[in-house]
Amino acid sequence: MMDDAHWGLTDRPFQLTPDPRFWFETATHRKAMAYLGYGLAQGEGFIVITGDIGAGKTTLLGHLLETVDHQRLNAIKLVSTAIEADDLLRICATQLNVDPTGLTKADLLVAIERGLHAVARTGRRTLLIVDEAQALPVSAVEELRMLSNFQAGGHALLQILLLGQPEFRNRLHGLEQLRQRIIAIHHLDPMEEHEVADYIAHRLSVVGWTGRPDFASDAFAAFYEGSGGVPRRLNLLAGRVMLHAALTDLDMIDGATVRQVIADLAADLPAPASSSVATPAVATEPADGPDLGASPEPPVAPVASDLLLEARMAALEDRIEQQDAALRRVLTLLVDWIEAEEPTRAPSPESYAPIQSATAWTDAA
Repeated sequence: MMDDAHWGLTDRPFQLTPDPRFWFETATHRKAMAYLGYGLAQGEGFIVITGDIGAGKTTLLGHLLETVDHQRLNAIKLVSTAIEADDLLRICATQLNVDPTGLTKADLLVAIERGLHAVARTGRRTLLIVDEAQALPVSAVEELRMLSNFQAGGHALLQILLLGQPEFRNRLHGLEQLRQRIIAIHHLDPMEEHEVADYIAHRLSVVGWTGRPDFASDAFAAFYEGSGGVPRRLNLLAGRVMLHAALTDLDMIDGATVRQVIADLAADLPAPASSSVATPAVATEPADGPDLGASPEPPVAPVASDLLLEARMAALEDRIEQQDAALRRVLTLLVDWIEAEEPTRAPSPESYAPIQSATAWTDAA
């Protein structure tokens, strides 16, 4: 990307796609890993991790899969797209190397149990990871509970990790039998304000940051204000700030710079008067079991980047490559023009075509 090359970085430090390389252990992620470790050590039941969009659930999962012992754990994953119970069983069977074609539900269950036994004979146990669990219909959730009954020699053959948005935590109130099988649960909160500076420095250091651009101390408070401490929102805002600094030749990013970019984002998509963003509920998890009865805090007014993220994320990701190419040409033109010893003429109108193509996609999105 153009601004990464400008700063001498080897890759995009604030990409929106989750990447385990950038794992950063905030207090809430550290607690989540502790609960995951405890749950996996039990080897049975359900583990539940919830968090708002962009809170870092997928990054957490990637870090978990990089750290577990795959010689002892057979991790299989499915991403829920509101699949019904029968389809869920067929996906599980496929993940266990069982062909579900033409099998009745009873046959599927038998085949899945045999697949789990086959894994167990290799000295491993199976962890089924279900992402976007809030999209599962109740029938599919109940089927997962039934799968957790499979055992051999008094030991569970299958343990299940559910990741979902906060509404899944609320749905658990109506699923008492499943609730009783949850052995660990955690809600990923936004990072604290004092963690923002270390988070940004960590991501930059992964891609070879040498201190340029630098950040004034008041910049991090502005980053927190504009993102609410949600990692994906912070990545989006920081990426735009880095681009702005590259285009305007800033080597020091301060609070005013960050707030200017926040204002630009707000201008791209003005906030509807009726919009609100709920503050995530804080999960209380005593040692004797999960607390599923915590009430969410009152909603607070949205920040500009909240709205941009939720309404235009798809457009940004779909068109970012087009923007990269166009902006790279813009920077080359500007540098050549400024560094020329004796410029004889201003850039021709044709030279501004890349600028138009770089901005037109935003207006059209």
